[in-house]
Amino acid sequence: RDRPLVWINCAASADGRLAYAEGQRARLSSPEDLERVHRLRAHADGILVGIRTVLLDDPGLRVDWRRIGEEERPGPVRLVVDSRGRTPASARVLDGRAPTLVLTTRAGAPAFPPGVPTLVAGEERVDLAAAFRELRGRGMERILVEGGGEIISSLLEAGLFDRWTVYVAPCAIGGQTAPRVVGGRDRPPGMPSVPLRLLSAERLADGLLVTWAPAAPA
Repeated sequence: RDRPLVWINCAASADGRLAYAEGQRARLSSPEDLERVHRLRAHADGILVGIRTVLLDDPGLRVDWRRIGEEERPGPVRLVVDSRGRTPASARVLDGRAPTLVLTTRAGAPAFPPGVPTLVAGEERVDLAAAFRELRGRGMERILVEGGGEIISSLLEAGLFDRWTVYVAPCAIGGQTAPRVVGGRDRPPGMPSVPLRLLSAERLADGLLVTWAPAAPA
């Protein structure tokens, strides 16, 4: 196929929230889930997040080799979807400790300094399908997507995913503005939902680990 395998992974509260209101980070993963996530990272060619995740969480997106008991080796490429060039120069994804590639647009590319590697896909909005084709052409076979809700929504709507795993934490966050697992615009009346196929559901620590795949074509 013309794109890498795309595996979406996230942790959410029992009521489907990724964080507290205003994007304040919530520690949702158990130690067991964190180990699982780092194993997923270790076997990925790229780890992808959206710009909102970078601005709110400032993730490093690196593998904790010690946590998973493996010898350190070159880690996956950190991929940031940033259509308007908003990634701060101080962001951890630009700390040089692992390779980084920013997926951006023709309109956003001039905002990045020369030292930041970019891949242009789209005019004003990042064309994820085109970006994935280019990444596959560069040898990437497996991409781990770690959010946030807008990116997850875009991938689900476009069918650009192969697995979607959610660790459901034993807590509820509530509220009106706390970010949900799947963001995006409200679906208009009559627009069908995104069909999924359940692959597994299992207890992990005090939470629930659920994995979905796209539903088979009718």
